[in-house]
Amino acid sequence: MKLVMIGFGVVGQGLAEILRAKRDDLQTRHGFAPTIVGVATRSRGSLLRLDGLDPDGLLAAMLSGGLDAYPDAAGLERGLLPQDILTASGADVMVETSYTNLDTAQPALDYCRAALNANMHVVMANKGPVALAYDELAELAARHGKHLGFEATVMAGTPSLRLALNALAGCEIREARGILNGTTNYILTEMESGMSYANALAQAQALGYAEADPGGDVDGWDAAAKALIVARAVFGVPLSLSDLDVSGISAITPEDVAAARAAGERWKLIAHVTLEGGSVRAQRIPISHPLAGVSGPTNAITYTTDLLGDVTLVGPGAGRQQTGFGLLADLLDIQRDHLSRKP
Repeated sequence: MKLVMIGFGVVGQGLAEILRAKRDDLQTRHGFAPTIVGVATRSRGSLLRLDGLDPDGLLAAMLSGGLDAYPDAAGLERGLLPQDILTASGADVMVETSYTNLDTAQPALDYCRAALNANMHVVMANKGPVALAYDELAELAARHGKHLGFEATVMAGTPSLRLALNALAGCEIREARGILNGTTNYILTEMESGMSYANALAQAQALGYAEADPGGDVDGWDAAAKALIVARAVFGVPLSLSDLDVSGISAITPEDVAAARAAGERWKLIAHVTLEGGSVRAQRIPISHPLAGVSGPTNAITYTTDLLGDVTLVGPGAGRQQTGFGLLADLLDIQRDHLSRKP
């Protein structure tokens, strides 16, 4: 399997680390022997080598400041634009991990279109294209007989979408309720321990859970994008961000937290999706509910089904190798369902 990686930040490097560390195991157990032939970043260089790029060299170069530090090799091309790398690479799969744009999904959306039109499978951790253009991309992938993988867009490598689409395939899923943003869950957990919202946010930023501008997390938009993906992939409901009732956690006070505790409840930012629509808002849930026990930056989702009742999955919702594993899971699907059938 030949890979082109668009974006090579924390998540892309996490996948490269997994491929390096588990190379022999993946080859032995799954017949999976990927080769990275191209890497493109927004500001830290790009590389194309049809004979393959060395993961150790890629990771070392990024530690040294960027891909310009990758050692010269026969056939190596530098500085190509992502679209040119996609055209020239002859890759089987594009792995898209560039920055998320929830306004237009660009430029990642155009990369996905170009890859599918070049008969590549697409695997992504980028929420934008799936949240805003799922129908278009799914139709384009089906037209070309290609796999569109996006497990890593919701709860990182925790198999939240696979649970619904595969393990629960015989059930009718009536609703999904989830803690889909680790930053807000961490803040609310710390507030329950007595910390103010401002101090809990500052601590989340110091630990790397929250960005310098935390609005996407604390105002609910990151969770909303994931709710859109669940709505479309699991329920077949084509919602947009404007269709969702979205609010965040910044108005919650220590007094609100104390009142919930006195009533045997906890505040959580809950993404809720049904066939009728969805919402993302802070709400009090009983301590007896499985989601109430999910603390810190951990994520969770509860699917309500006709045959099993509530099924709850708890796991990491972010992280370098955790999200890299979500990409790996999709790559293994491609290996099993598509490339292993090649003559």
